[in-house]
Amino acid sequence: MPVYLAFDYGLKRIGIAIGDDLTGSARPLPAVTSGDWNAIARITAEWRPAALIVGLPLDDDGSEQAITAAARKFARELGQRQQLPIHLADERFSSRAADDELRAARNSGRMTRRVRKGDRDAQAARVILEQWLAEHG
Repeated sequence: MPVYLAFDYGLKRIGIAIGDDLTGSARPLPAVTSGDWNAIARITAEWRPAALIVGLPLDDDGSEQAITAAARKFARELGQRQQLPIHLADERFSSRAADDELRAARNSGRMTRRVRKGDRDAQAARVILEQWLAEHG
């Protein structure tokens, strides 16, 4: 069963999630500091994914944002460093969906601790991967 890693690129942190096409679901992994290629290499070696999915930040109308070029550059370098297929995925609304999920988890009691900075990034990566799996699984 192939597994996939998804990345929600940010200038400070990169959210990461792991998922598979059998269940179509994903779960967040701890976020890493942007530019920490050693941490990314460790995670990739541990999970041995079939491919890597990188969220492509776009405006609501589909146009590119200032960070879109940086995310594309990250995706290119990730592919070169990890020697794995890279897929770009539209990540519009993933951060909002992540915020909604974290809020719901706190309100229901499923999450008893306070939301940390990397939580949103990791949840956004989960949303990106689940959307990608639904489209390509």
